[in-house]
Amino acid sequence: MTPVCPFAKSARPEDSCPRKQRETANKAGSENECKAKKDSTESATVSPKCPFGYDSQTFKIGPFSCMICQALLYESSRCVPCTHVFCKACVSRFKDCPLCGADIEKIEADEDLQKMVEQFIEGHARIKRSIVDTEKEEVENDSEKVMYEDVSLERGSFLVQQAMRAFRAQNFGSAKSRLTICAEDIRDQLEKMDNTPELCSQLGAVLGMLGDCSRAMGDSSSAVSHFEESVEFLMKLPMDDMEITHTLSVSLNKIGDLKYYDGDLQAARSYYFRSLNVRRDAVNLHPDASSQVVDVAVSLAKVADLDRTLQDEDGAIHGFKEGIQLLKSLNLEPEDSALQQRRLSVLEFLESQVAERKPESAEV
Repeated sequence: MTPVCPFAKSARPEDSCPRKQRETANKAGSENECKAKKDSTESATVSPKCPFGYDSQTFKIGPFSCMICQALLYESSRCVPCTHVFCKACVSRFKDCPLCGADIEKIEADEDLQKMVEQFIEGHARIKRSIVDTEKEEVENDSEKVMYEDVSLERGSFLVQQAMRAFRAQNFGSAKSRLTICAEDIRDQLEKMDNTPELCSQLGAVLGMLGDCSRAMGDSSSAVSHFEESVEFLMKLPMDDMEITHTLSVSLNKIGDLKYYDGDLQAARSYYFRSLNVRRDAVNLHPDASSQVVDVAVSLAKVADLDRTLQDEDGAIHGFKEGIQLLKSLNLEPEDSALQQRRLSVLEFLESQVAERKPESAEV
């Protein structure tokens, strides 16, 4: 069976028994034959829906969820004496149980429950599937028609969903753990399918999220490594996709931010400038994409602001003014209210920076 992409959508079992097959059988007057075909088809596919109710499409909360972050339990911890269980990082912020209000006398690790959670993650979306050859009336060896495969195609989406929930709740360790598993899954697929654009895009996105987790945890070195690897995979993709170019430029800017905070201003400017070039190219390919134009203005502001820090006042003013010109020439539709608000915010910043031009530079 061809390896599947972990973020792809799957066909549901009800789609696997075509209506035309049933109608053809009815027209032939062979109800028994239709029933046999239906039974065979049903045995060929097993419902990929999670038995615990977790679903990457409907965002359900199941029995292995932490009720605080609403993601899968991570470092499961039990409150004493009420016995309610949460993620360690989540419940550590409370003195009273968030569910029942009882005083928390102490918090104990629930290793057995955590093992169950990890086993569930390992097995999620991996189900038993029978392969039926309709051209053969009999199968000589049953072991030849059974295999295990990630046929629900929802494992990657499921892991990312859980990671995003945990990240929003500031449970960064949980988010990083789930994203790491997801990245490993995609790497396994890349080994089987080579560097397909879809998988490279997915891995680039997941690595970027891992970078965000590391940065939030104060590990700037790991964050830079994740962002750089994200850039590496995204650079392998065609640059005509606006989502890809946006993700790429954001990763470059985040590396620039980390270099800036680390005091390496020249390296920071280099990454900001690379991001600016990616966004310029995107505008050339999609001149009607207003959001891309605003992105270019933002990059111009970042590069110009760093030029000013590096004592290149003329270069800074040139960049600020170029950004102002871009934004003033941008015509937005009335329904683009959110983008209009962003445009005005960036424009206000750029104009304030031009107004703050140093006197000695103004005289040159």
